[in-house]
Amino acid sequence: MTFRTLDDAGSLAGQTALVRVDFNVPMEGGKVTDDTRLRVALPTINKLRDAGAKVALLAHFDRPKGKVVPSMSLQPVVDDLEHLLGAPVRFATDCVGVEARAAIADLDAGGVVLLENVRFHAGEEANDPAFAQKLAELGDLYVNDAFSAAHRAHASTEGLARLLPAYAGESMRRELDALDAALGNPKKPVIGIVGGAKVSTKLDLLKNLVGKLDRLAIGGGMANTFLFAQGIDIGGSLAERDMADTAREIMDEAKARGCELLLPVDFVVATEVKPGVAARPVVAGQPLSADDKILDAGPATVARLVEAITASKTLIWNGPLGVFEVPPFDTATVSVAHHAAALARAGVLIAVGGGGDTVSALNHAGVVDDMTFVSTAGGAFLEWMEGKALPGVEALKA
Repeated sequence: MTFRTLDDAGSLAGQTALVRVDFNVPMEGGKVTDDTRLRVALPTINKLRDAGAKVALLAHFDRPKGKVVPSMSLQPVVDDLEHLLGAPVRFATDCVGVEARAAIADLDAGGVVLLENVRFHAGEEANDPAFAQKLAELGDLYVNDAFSAAHRAHASTEGLARLLPAYAGESMRRELDALDAALGNPKKPVIGIVGGAKVSTKLDLLKNLVGKLDRLAIGGGMANTFLFAQGIDIGGSLAERDMADTAREIMDEAKARGCELLLPVDFVVATEVKPGVAARPVVAGQPLSADDKILDAGPATVARLVEAITASKTLIWNGPLGVFEVPPFDTATVSVAHHAAALARAGVLIAVGGGGDTVSALNHAGVVDDMTFVSTAGGAFLEWMEGKALPGVEALKA
């Protein structure tokens, strides 16, 4: 994948860069409770400031649906951003028009302004060309540093990129490089782990992956659906029993494409999901009671997965192997995460993870910093894994 980066932009001194960031941060009582997304934007902002450009930040917050909703203003983000940057950050009460133009004109070279929530305008989510044009009039170049919003064809993620010279920011560049290393042009053999509750929410993902991976391990609640489809007793476990035919189709497709499917050979069961509850390992195929629930992968499944990861050069991970939020059903996820992280730290495995529950699970295991890359992008990460073109990325292609 080739895309334009800031290294391709030439001299930026005296230019105004419109930078799409993801500042849709958690807030409580008007205060930012997690500044991760602010920190992710710092390398791009600083690179532009150091080059002598004015930096105008475009972002959305929540879902105001094209109306001005004061509780969804981006203004509370300013103090935290100033603290992280160690420099003043102006705020403009609109993202287009007189107010935005005046705020940008008032900046010195290297100055930063945060423009108000782009979703206060209905033209943003409609990708309205007239609204995109109003945005474009504010700057000389466009920088997209919000991979997490790249799956949406909105005015500030796609329309604007067609009107100005457009480049990937530093965070976007890192994300695209990592994703290319995981699925686009990976070192083989490649193994995938897909977990989570439902097969139905990850059908496109599974169908795409079996055509690209050497091995695919399935865990979490969705593994129960596959076990059920094979006639294995799953007791009262969470499963989509009506998806059994689909699960069998995916198994057949994997076999036809030469992708080895790794399903649990044993699992941990309990009669309720409570911390410290009595649990026992069961070999797949043994009878279960109607009260038994499969809540984690078993030790033999973990050992087989660890062996498969060791034999691989690339790992892509989406979804936990069990109910990791409730110990002891975090054992499989934590064990496999520690092994993958150790191999990544040693430089013998490219280990990329992403998707909401995956980030939480890898944080729970304490391995996020040791993985090659962990994407916090959620929907965009999933759509990319499904093989879909992301409008915000397509607009940056060289």
